[in-house]
Amino acid sequence: MKIAMICTEKLPVPPIRGGAIQQYIDAVLPYIREKHDVTVFCVADPALSQKENGNICYIKTAKTQDYVSGVIDRLNDEYDLIHVFNRPQWVNSIAEKLPRVKIGLSLHNEMFHPSKISKTEGEKCIRRVKYITTVSRFVESGVKKLYPEAAGKIHTLYSGVDVDRYQPVWSPEAAEIRDQLKARYGLTGKKVVLFVGRLSPKKGAHILIKAVKLVLPFHPDTAVVLVGSKWYGENQEDSYVRQVRQMADALNTDVVMTGFLPPDEVVSHYYLGDVFICASQWREPLARVHYEAMAAGIPIITTDKGGNAEVVKGKGNGIVISEYNQPQAFADAITYLLEQPDIAREMGKTGRRLAVEKYSWKRVAAELNDLFT
Repeated sequence: MKIAMICTEKLPVPPIRGGAIQQYIDAVLPYIREKHDVTVFCVADPALSQKENGNICYIKTAKTQDYVSGVIDRLNDEYDLIHVFNRPQWVNSIAEKLPRVKIGLSLHNEMFHPSKISKTEGEKCIRRVKYITTVSRFVESGVKKLYPEAAGKIHTLYSGVDVDRYQPVWSPEAAEIRDQLKARYGLTGKKVVLFVGRLSPKKGAHILIKAVKLVLPFHPDTAVVLVGSKWYGENQEDSYVRQVRQMADALNTDVVMTGFLPPDEVVSHYYLGDVFICASQWREPLARVHYEAMAAGIPIITTDKGGNAEVVKGKGNGIVISEYNQPQAFADAITYLLEQPDIAREMGKTGRRLAVEKYSWKRVAAELNDLFT
């Protein structure tokens, strides 16, 4: 089959500036390419050439308000399938130009929420697509609640992680990298609470810092590493980032704020973590950092918001916090894992096993291929 994959308008592929959707596309491409002729449509970026990885065609359009129009202008009915990522409203525009081409849709957020698409346009999109995939049952159930007619077309397809890129934290390779990074950041001898994600209120870094303040009287050797920035690919600060920095400066321990790191560098920073925290304060569809923490073999503490708990609750790889906005709840969970190293280690090992057995990109691509055909 000849397939067009339509990326969103914010970040490029390959994912040099990060982005869950961009990393998803980049990761499944090698497997999809084994069976299909694939063209990726995405935004242009000055750091990337117009074509990458010789055997996959990239068509790159300027990042403007007319991005989707530029993409649609370059689509034609030579494609057997057009797979749209996270933009249901684009499906209808593409369908108007190419009424006979099959269209699929991947949802990574609540994009059928009434604030994002009208009922009429949503119904039209669902009628037109061959299938819809979602990254969590939370997203799937939200769509079906609004549009019961989607039930026959919608499937939860959990995301993945490249388990070959991550060494479990107990491996000699990861231990060596961890020691080097701890020396670089002045964290030798410290227990590290790790956060990876954008620095925005809905991601909850401020809750984490408040929680660690409550942990320190009992575990003064605890440090914090915050990997991420306000936005992908850049290190501009806003009032929230400055607030987090001020809170970090006032904390009576070491806090490392790395700023934006390219995805390749983020991998090694997972080896710093004794405990991984996802402090989401919003209806998060299902943050991909959970898969990365699992691949690195770190016990997870996450919130019961959105779909995050789906890969942790009852899995034996971490703790789910229902009191998502209460620092004390996080402090209690952090303290428990620091004081129960054997349990924390087993959680990490279970997470690593789950990543290998259930959350590989090969599995994601195989499920996509089944839907394509």
